[in-house]
Amino acid sequence: MADFKALTDHGDQGDRTEEWDRLRSQHLHPDRPQSSARGVHHLALLSSDVERTIDFYQGVLEFPLTELFENRDYRGSTHFFFDIGNGNLLAFFDFPGLDLGPYAEVLGSMHHLAISVTEEQQLRLRARLLDAGVTIDFEHETSIYFRGPDGERLELLADPLGSMYGFDVR
Repeated sequence: MADFKALTDHGDQGDRTEEWDRLRSQHLHPDRPQSSARGVHHLALLSSDVERTIDFYQGVLEFPLTELFENRDYRGSTHFFFDIGNGNLLAFFDFPGLDLGPYAEVLGSMHHLAISVTEEQQLRLRARLLDAGVTIDFEHETSIYFRGPDGERLELLADPLGSMYGFDVR
């Protein structure tokens, strides 16, 4: 098993190495079966402003808009999609007329979305973010973290799919 100790030097929970070793021993199986899933079709987030969201994801991050139509579950709501590579989509809904309030990280919600890019793309997109006035919240090794137009936390990770900081996470 990988030694993740080097990645856990912060926090105030004390040393949880024994707990993690137990969880890995109990739940990570070398002969695990294939997943029943084919992959992520789309991850759906909320948008308070459709055009601003398109400007950010397509204009700044260069994720092409692939489709836009009315949300089948809420009349007048927009459902729109961006290509984030490898057959995966990032989708958004707006819900005009509902007071959804600002973005909040709560239990059961999304903490952040990590999107794999090459090192060259990451450098270019980082410059585009800064040119657009987006603040880089945190940088660590191959990761940069920042916020989308509604406060959603995003990460551009210059590691290949299935890898993180040199560890195989598949």
